[in-house]
Amino acid sequence: MTARLVTRIVAVIVAAAALLPAVALADGDPASDVLLGENVFYPYMPQVSGSLQTALNAETAGAGKAHFPIKVALIASPIDLGVIPSLFNKPQQYADFLDQEISFEGKQLLLVVMPAGYGVQGIGAAATAAAATLAKPTGTQSNDLAHAAVAAVAKLARAAGHPIAGSSGGAGAPSGGSGGISTTTIILVALIVAAILATAALVTLRMADDRVKGT
Repeated sequence: MTARLVTRIVAVIVAAAALLPAVALADGDPASDVLLGENVFYPYMPQVSGSLQTALNAETAGAGKAHFPIKVALIASPIDLGVIPSLFNKPQQYADFLDQEISFEGKQLLLVVMPAGYGVQGIGAAATAAAATLAKPTGTQSNDLAHAAVAAVAKLARAAGHPIAGSSGGAGAPSGGSGGISTTTIILVALIVAAILATAALVTLRMADDRVKGT
């Protein structure tokens, strides 16, 4: 095999890898980066619907105006946790970890929502007690978590003595829903496409190399 062919094969492998979800290559904990500048970290795949994103963004903005500036991390799969997938469906443990990543001056108010339930940090005794009474998300998909978060933010703010003006508490938000095809399906499709493209490219390169040798 010539050096030129090896170089081409490496290029094909790199191109195939690029087709995999970018989150799989994420460095560290994605939510800790996003929440430094945003109020909400949304799952990578499947994405939360636009209407639910608007509702949750409005709810967290309203909480901030009510002097309850809470950050929310929606974690739908281990992929959303970057290099710490072992904390998936361990919402309180992840909340403890994430709090250390985003709290620099004083305690950051934080809500983590996973299919298994909720984790909180810095929200005070009354709101923490209220968090323990929250019903788990009705499903495991991204939209389910977002819908649960809209209601949770309103309830926690109210329990802390900072009710959000004009909040519906999620009453008018769309119900559950899948938020698109599942994360597993997307990853499998990406892997299959990458494998097909890589195989086709390698066959083409081998044929080209054989022609060169034949001359």
